[in-house]
Amino acid sequence: MTKPIRLATRAILMRDDRLLIVNAWKGRTHLWCAPGGGAEPHASLPENLAREVFEETGLTIAVGAPCLINEFHDPTGSFHQVDLYFRCTIVAGDPDGDWTDPEGIVTHRRWVTRRELAQLRVKPDSLAAVAWGDPDAPGYDPLEPIVH
Repeated sequence: MTKPIRLATRAILMRDDRLLIVNAWKGRTHLWCAPGGGAEPHASLPENLAREVFEETGLTIAVGAPCLINEFHDPTGSFHQVDLYFRCTIVAGDPDGDWTDPEGIVTHRRWVTRRELAQLRVKPDSLAAVAWGDPDAPGYDPLEPIVH
């Protein structure tokens, strides 16, 4: 049985030339990504993103323009997800304060420079190029294999 494609939203949040990233799996920090998560039915993509970012970081955001569509999948399994990335700004909350994700998935968050990001394992591979607005940054990043 084929599983449906999962739709998720993610935020590109920059502050002082640093990008906000979170751990991708509960309690583990060997893979980092932009904050966000699965879209729920009957809410707009920006509403879903604002909810997810608040849950994961305690920050209230304004959702701006979309900047990347990224697909990732398990080539040997049934998992396939499409992430829609949006440029966002913080409108409330402490960007450096302590926060506990009520779902317990995000346990670490960091503001990183591009140089620091290059030293970490992050997904998608195009995250730095998109976040820092490189002229050759993709708008669509197809079928990256999932990291286990």
